[in-house]
Amino acid sequence: MNEVNNPLVSSESSSAGDAEAINYLKQALADGQHWYLALLGAMGLWASAEEVRDDRTCRYLIDGEAFDWLLLAERLCETVDGLLPEDEKNTLLFRGVPPLELPAAEVRKLIGESKYAQYLSYFYGVTVEDALLLAVQEEIDKERRVRGFRNQSESTDEAYQRIYSTTREDLLKLFRQKKQYTRLNSITLTELKEFTYWLFKYRLKRCEKAKIASDTRKALEYLKRQWQKRGIFNVLAADLSCDDPA
Repeated sequence: MNEVNNPLVSSESSSAGDAEAINYLKQALADGQHWYLALLGAMGLWASAEEVRDDRTCRYLIDGEAFDWLLLAERLCETVDGLLPEDEKNTLLFRGVPPLELPAAEVRKLIGESKYAQYLSYFYGVTVEDALLLAVQEEIDKERRVRGFRNQSESTDEAYQRIYSTTREDLLKLFRQKKQYTRLNSITLTELKEFTYWLFKYRLKRCEKAKIASDTRKALEYLKRQWQKRGIFNVLAADLSCDDPA
């Protein structure tokens, strides 16, 4: 078992850590270790916060805090293409379902304390924040169906108003101003994740703790319902409860 504590960083020296991670993954597979355990161990050694591959920016660490573990999993799996069970790999990368159910403590040991903390930041700041929007939109849709309305775009706009007290358009404009990003008519997946994490921190600064806790419970309950429907269990969140993330 690979005990590491190597947080993602932004520096030129990180390339050595990345090479070590890839070599570790290849050697662990050659030694017969289960591929998922080898993958988590390699994640623990990976150092780069982001990189550009084939004109695509891969940002593994959002805002210096939130670790996008599935994006890094995709990157590492590419380095051993053909050596992993295709069905299990695709199920992990496209559905977030790992081939093994591990206790959170074991995952923390494999990827390291710092990366696990960064993963929790991603989970609450991106996964849960996105679930909160969907949960509130679901509530609004139910209310509208009772009243005979079915316009989902209006329910999306209203969800932003209920959670953040302003529109998505105004929030995205403010986010891009803060980040000094160009205003575009579209948004990339990378920017969308950054925007969602920014919304999380925006909400924490402006809401009372009781409402933050209530919203967190609502989002986690929504996630659990969706996972149960699809048979999904996100192993890295195994020990999470509905506690206040602030």
